[in-house]
Amino acid sequence: MSTESVDTGARPRGGRLPRQERRAQLLDSALEVFVAQGYHSAAMDDIAERAGVSKPVLYQHFPGKLELYLALLDASADNVIAQCKAALDSTQDNKQRVEATMAAFYEYVGGDSGAFRLVFESDLTNEPAVRERVDRVTSECAAMIADVIHDDTGLPDVPSRLLAVSLVGMAQVSARFWLTDAAGISKSDAASLVAGLAWRGIRGYPLTDDH
Repeated sequence: MSTESVDTGARPRGGRLPRQERRAQLLDSALEVFVAQGYHSAAMDDIAERAGVSKPVLYQHFPGKLELYLALLDASADNVIAQCKAALDSTQDNKQRVEATMAAFYEYVGGDSGAFRLVFESDLTNEPAVRERVDRVTSECAAMIADVIHDDTGLPDVPSRLLAVSLVGMAQVSARFWLTDAAGISKSDAASLVAGLAWRGIRGYPLTDDH
């Protein structure tokens, strides 16, 4: 079969790159393949071809498919956690914090790269190392939100964390639903709509002398 009629998305082979640049290029290519095919269907051959390198070059940087996938997961988890922290740090107004945090999750899920699928829709969550990284997003974002809830309401740590985990779940599940099933609602409108729901709930826990 002629390969001229098939667009593989492969990058042309080029010259040598500094190690960090090559690693970044390989990660970008791997992300495209994993998002499109899932972990189990993706092959190292596909990733090498997409990156425009030989498979030995790919193995110089990553000893196997799992290690490559975990590197992507680490980067994706770091990204969404950093966005959540930036949103919480952006203001001292808690209503605006809810809005900014919800918007951060929608921006992450709505990003062109589709990286959120590795974190929230991984087909490898039975692998402990993957599960650990996926859980880290919820646990670290919830920990930051729980600190705000505790300071604002005086609720003990465990209830504060439960409420925080609920807010994180609301953010990521609603954002994924919006992306696939909420046609006609813009990203900003969807984030604002859900932020309104979250704020109406969380503001019902005001600081009192009883806490």
